[in-house]
Amino acid sequence: MVLVSKAAVAIDWARITTKLGLPKETLAALSAFRKRAAEARLHNSQVKDLKTDVDFEHYRKILKNKEIIAEGEKLLKSFKPVDYDVQAQIKTIQAFEAKAVEAAKASATKVEGELSDLNATLANIEEARPFDQLTLDDVAKARPEITKAVENMVSKGKWTVPGYQESAI
Repeated sequence: MVLVSKAAVAIDWARITTKLGLPKETLAALSAFRKRAAEARLHNSQVKDLKTDVDFEHYRKILKNKEIIAEGEKLLKSFKPVDYDVQAQIKTIQAFEAKAVEAAKASATKVEGELSDLNATLANIEEARPFDQLTLDDVAKARPEITKAVENMVSKGKWTVPGYQESAI
């Protein structure tokens, strides 16, 4: 149990929920799980702190009906806790775990894909020629619509670009 609580403390929930880009369903499931776990820990600690022994001598001194106290003491001594079959809950937890693992794998695949795209973009940026070495032909080849727009503006006699103001250096 100590290892579980140490592991729970070591998890950086803020990083998981904000930086991993998890889907909304996964974030909602994680949030619900954290809430249930916190409630269970609180309830468990409250129950552990409860006093479990009964002072029958105290009640014998206070109450006149000693038979009731003897019957209560007999019932308490003969009490045996009931064992519950928790296999259904375990199966539910395992199904939830399987869904969570599947969602985590899908998220990991998505993140790896985005990372490879970013690495490819970075490589393109690093291999690109510096901006000051580009020629008009390079720009026209990369973006032919710019050439068409310039030709259209020149044919209409427009020599300035709207919104652009050249600053004197």
